Parts: sequence; C-alpha cells; structure tokens
Amino acid sequence: MGRRIGAGRRVQPLTPTPHMPAAAGDEAPKTSLTVQRAIALGAPGLGETSPAADPGLERLLVQAFALVGEAIAGATHALLAGNRQAAKQLVEADEAIDALIDRISRAAQQRLVSGHGDAEERQELVAILRMLPDLERSGDLAEHVARRAARGLGTEMSARSRGLVERMGEVAVTIWRATTDTFAERSAAGASIVDDLDDEMDDLHVSLTAEIVSGTMPLAVAIELAMVARFYERFGDHAVNLARRIAALADGNAGSVKGETQE
Repeated sequence: MGRRIGAGRRVQPLTPTPHMPAAAGDEAPKTSLTVQRAIALGAPGLGETSPAADPGLERLLVQAFALVGEAIAGATHALLAGNRQAAKQLVEADEAIDALIDRISRAAQQRLVSGHGDAEERQELVAILRMLPDLERSGDLAEHVARRAARGLGTEMSARSRGLVERMGEVAVTIWRATTDTFAERSAAGASIVDDLDDEMDDLHVSLTAEIVSGTMPLAVAIELAMVARFYERFGDHAVNLARRIAALADGNAGSVKGETQE
C-alpha cells in the first residue's frame, strides 16, 4: 500500500451537478481546468502531446470523463441529501454516458478498419478501445449509487456511515479528477497519484464495512449500504486501471499494463 493522502491534502468538497438542482447556498459545479480547457477548445493540448490523435475523438473522450465525474459527485450528494428526484435524474442520465462511449467506440473502430494512420495512431486507437470498458463501468457504478439514493437509503444510514460515505464521495471525485487530468495531459506520473488515492478509498471501504457489521442499522439497510461501499471501492479500482493504461500509453507501452484489477 502506498502513502496515505488523507493527511496534509485537502479533498475538495462535493458539488451538485448540472443534472441536479443546487440547494440554497450550494456552490456551482466545479470541473478541473484541464477538462474545461479541453472541452472548450477542442482539446488542442491533446493534439500537441499526441500528434497522431484525432482531436474530435479526444474531445469526446474528455467529455465522457467529465460526465462520469459529474455523475459520481451528484450521486453522493443526492444520497446524503435524500434528494430522490435528483437521484432519478442521474439514473436516467447514465444512458447519455453509455451512448457517448458507444459513439467513441464506433469512431475508434472505424478509424482502425479504414487503414489510415501510422503505427502510432493505431496503437493509440487500440489503447482507447481498451479504456472504454473501465470508463463505461465507472459511469454504471455512479448510476448504482444514484439508484440507492432514489430509494431513500441515505435517510436510514447511521451518522458514522454517512460521514464515511461522504468521505468516499470526496475521494471518488478527487481520484476521478486526477484520472481525467492524467488523460488530458498524457501524464505517466499521474498513475501514482491515482494509486495513492485508491489506497485511501480501500481504507474507507474497510471502515464502512466495519460500521455496517456493527449492527447499528437494520439488516436491509446494512445490505444496501454494503453494496454502496463496494460501488465506491470498485470505482477507485477502475480509475486505477484507466490511469495505468494512460501511463503506459504515455510511455509508449500501451500494450503492457501491469496490475490491472478485474471485476
């Protein structure tokens, strides 16, 4: 296990997403500067670091990363606030993420079979196709949390479990922001940051599991909350997979990814 992130590093608080009405006093949603720049300008920086890349395809990927980040932040907020309506909207919004990822997949496959581009571009397209399952699954996990929020689970949780879930949500937002920036900047070093954040997520999963088995909540609530804990833990694992693939791509070893976690 790597170094812990909790001490000395302040995780930014959760914010509601555009799919969810903000409560009075809530701040506007925050997206990393890298993502904002990439979406607004068509990801010019990506083209500079990866000359063979298609800027349009890269822009779609960054948008998919941003939507998943919004989804996990919104799902946690809805769960803790007991906002069932917002949770239902997030469940429905998962279809947009799936559709976007399908669009990316078809575009990448089309470019591969067309035979255009050099070996570098084909290697990158293959790497992108291998990233998509982790990206899609991350969106699905956010949707699973939102489904529990829509059922009102947040109002039945113990005070300690609420605090732990809030922290897991904060770490999930931060780990996803780090993964997104790692992709946008093609940073091989970003994988180590994501790994460290995942260590904290794993520790929180253990703590929440201990609270669940302590008997402070009804059995039905405990079972559902155990699933939520697993969703956050798996979300971190998929972020690690993505960051490692991106790091391998940045190092020119897209076909070799060590330590990939499986479902």
